[in-house]
Amino acid sequence: MTPALGALGEEAASFPDTVSDKAAISLMPSVDSSAPRSIEEAQEHRLSLDAEVDPLDDSPPPTSAPSSSSSGTTANPYPLIYNPKDSPSNLHVSGRVINALSQMPHAVVYNTDDKTFDLRHRRGNSALYSALSFLKNHEHWESLIVAWTGEIETKATVALDNIHQDNVDISAEDAKLIEQKYRERETEYGETHPIWLLGQDQFRWREYAEKIIWPILHYIQGEPTDGIQEQQWWRSYLAFNEAYANRIIDIYKPGDIIWIHDYYLLLLPQLLRMKLPNAYIGSFLHSPFSSSEYFRVIPKRKELLEGMLGANLVATQSYAFSRHFISACTRLLNLESRPNYISAYGVHVSVDTIPIGIDTEAVERDAFSPIVDKKVSALRSLYPSMKLIIGRDRLDSVRGVVQKLYAFEMFLNLYPEWIGKVVLIQVTSPAYANTDKMEEKIAEMISHINGTYGSLDYSPIQHYPRHVARDEYFALLRGADLGLITSVRDGMNTTSLEFVICQKFKNSPLILSEFTGTAGLLVDAVQVNPWDSVGVAQTINQCLLQSPERNAVVQDHLYKTVTSNTVHDWVVRFLSRLIHNLSRHDQSHMTPTLDRALLLQQYQKAEKRLFLFDYDGTLTPIVREPSAAIPSARLYKTLELLTSDPRNHVWIISGRDSEFLDKWLGHNKAIGFSAEHGCFFKNEGSSEWVNLAEQVDMSWRNDARAIFDYFTERTQGSHVEVKQAALTWHYRRADPELGQFQAQALKAQLEKQLVSKYDVEVMEGKANIEVRPRQFNKGEIVKRLVREIGEGLDGGRPGFVYCLGDDKTDEDMFTVVSGLSTPSVEPSGDNEEVSESNAKAAKAAYERGLDGLFPVTVGPANKRTGAAWHLIDPEAVLDTLAVLTGEIPLEEVVGLVDIDERGRSVSSAGLSLNASNGAHTVPGSEDLSMDGP
Repeated sequence: MTPALGALGEEAASFPDTVSDKAAISLMPSVDSSAPRSIEEAQEHRLSLDAEVDPLDDSPPPTSAPSSSSSGTTANPYPLIYNPKDSPSNLHVSGRVINALSQMPHAVVYNTDDKTFDLRHRRGNSALYSALSFLKNHEHWESLIVAWTGEIETKATVALDNIHQDNVDISAEDAKLIEQKYRERETEYGETHPIWLLGQDQFRWREYAEKIIWPILHYIQGEPTDGIQEQQWWRSYLAFNEAYANRIIDIYKPGDIIWIHDYYLLLLPQLLRMKLPNAYIGSFLHSPFSSSEYFRVIPKRKELLEGMLGANLVATQSYAFSRHFISACTRLLNLESRPNYISAYGVHVSVDTIPIGIDTEAVERDAFSPIVDKKVSALRSLYPSMKLIIGRDRLDSVRGVVQKLYAFEMFLNLYPEWIGKVVLIQVTSPAYANTDKMEEKIAEMISHINGTYGSLDYSPIQHYPRHVARDEYFALLRGADLGLITSVRDGMNTTSLEFVICQKFKNSPLILSEFTGTAGLLVDAVQVNPWDSVGVAQTINQCLLQSPERNAVVQDHLYKTVTSNTVHDWVVRFLSRLIHNLSRHDQSHMTPTLDRALLLQQYQKAEKRLFLFDYDGTLTPIVREPSAAIPSARLYKTLELLTSDPRNHVWIISGRDSEFLDKWLGHNKAIGFSAEHGCFFKNEGSSEWVNLAEQVDMSWRNDARAIFDYFTERTQGSHVEVKQAALTWHYRRADPELGQFQAQALKAQLEKQLVSKYDVEVMEGKANIEVRPRQFNKGEIVKRLVREIGEGLDGGRPGFVYCLGDDKTDEDMFTVVSGLSTPSVEPSGDNEEVSESNAKAAKAAYERGLDGLFPVTVGPANKRTGAAWHLIDPEAVLDTLAVLTGEIPLEEVVGLVDIDERGRSVSSAGLSLNASNGAHTVPGSEDLSMDGP
């Protein structure tokens, strides 16, 4: 006999669901490999290598999913911030949190009978709504919600099966009435600000999010199309995100935190950053993030990634998701990264793992209420002598219902002694998408299993393809002898967390798919591969036979883990990490943007001028193939104009060999050259190269070449460049992660085998490792040039020194040039207030400028450097030189804040200059634009 679930009660309450309607999936765990050639090995070792790779990075170690222990505590490298007033003093956190959600927590329902509108609590997203409620009721934080109203549902006396209507027109008057309804419900989740869309936009934006982005994030690749319809969806998706940006800008106040949720709003961080450059923006991806090899098939992959990088913090459910996101940015955008951040367009974007939890107090209160107690008794009376296996999933392709049924059938086949003694109760809540084929397959499988292993009074599977009441749901979890979750892709499976709470006293075991986002959190649960039906069947048998003592120990660990990682903890951790990352990275160590007005002023009055240029990344952009980095026509013209003035001494000091420099720049005899980082030089007006390394011991080259060849064979895309006095290993064309890993291994090997034996230096450049004689570097060449060209002048140096470079090998030059002057003030270090430190750096740079000294790094403002100023890229370098040569008027380029191609502020000068009289001021903190990237 098949009992009806309705015997437990007929209440129609909201059924708790997973984190988001479509958000969820776990990644396949990374594969360990001992082969030194593997990309996977490089990924696994990046954590341990990070401290060596970037000793100047002051960020804490990368955070994986919270690790559980017997005490249930979670490691947290950041102090938690419960009150915005406790934020670091260099930030001005208002305490308001603007949450951007894909839909309002309440759906709008249109009553066709009386033509009125009501609100109905939306199913699903129980954890997220609990987080909003926590923020709303927190004494120190204020919650605001910006979200689309969702499609308008209809309600009539004659049931319409709750069909979504796409032809319900909303007038301006109706919109006001609905907004009033929302205001009446603000006591639940916070102040609401609805997004209204035009009729034609109501569905197309969802198509792109749910038919393009969601499948790829869940490792589902669609059929190829002509892309025409996809372009229409994309435009609607962009318009949807723009509508959010405009609404948020309307209500934004300085110091507000903007918290953006999930894949429906991936473009929103960038759109906001363009208009609010100093905003505090955090983005949380409730769904998984697929590997870069899957994500790269999306035609708009770069736009989506760049949209996400508008945030200060991007957080995910699992460390695997975070790692894949970083990998996608590294591979598809060619950005520099570490395991816990991405350097994106001059801004430090932190990437963290902060898994969401549940409201454990509310779940425990509701699950152990008197009404649920009665329903648990009723459930057990229906199956008095049977073991109950409980499953609850949404009906879609990633929840693993089909895999679960295959495994259960295999269990009955392998262990026939359980037939008649075990029942699988499977609740399958409807999905929003068309799942007719899946419904048919599941129905066929259940019919087959029940027909094969059942009888007139026994059905092994009880299937309920509908939403169930909340109290019935908790009754099932409490009455279960085994929880079975076999998702093949999942984000944060809240059912598993709720199961642990409901088993507080019964201690029934939990079988959890290793592909769920909760697998990294619930490490004590029994984890399985849902694709291995035999393995899952064996695990079911083992768990049903497991001793009560063992069950109690495991349940104790799981319970402490879940109650130590609640949704309230998630909110506090996310806000705390966002605030601390803002304080540590987005504002500290900012190098002022080059003051072009001061540069021009000092250039015009100097008797002699010395220009010191690096080549790659300074005069020309970095390219994947070094041989392709040839001068542009504009560069040729600029150098001709500079060298035409007899007061100018122009030197290119490069790591390139003399052959390359002669080939591409040697026609201009007025330029002086230094090749291979100072090993060779050619004076202005000369055609002869001088080999300074001629008398140097070069016996190290054979040993170095053997080591280079070893790593080249094991790193596809790398190659060795043989120079006259140096060897360079390039890996820019290799896989980014493997190349970086191999580069650090190569560097360690060279330092171990060569540095202790020979007088050589191992230098790390941009995607290259170089070995050269120790006594030569760019700084020594600069000392010599300053001395020779400044001979007979006041101070023994030229009155104008403009030094430009972009990587570590140029720091020697910056040190020498900066040492030619002693400003009245210098930043004192990390213990200093950030705003004060940056203001001091700006003043020191200005004073050096007054002395005619301009050491300038090319790259982002937050790069650690000994330079006094910065320019963002080679194009900005040429623009600045054009000001000096008179090609471009100063007013066309002057400014203290650079804006990149995405409209983002990329520097913070901390200094304002009056170009007319040379006076300068160091603004107070209220004048500094340092509250964001």
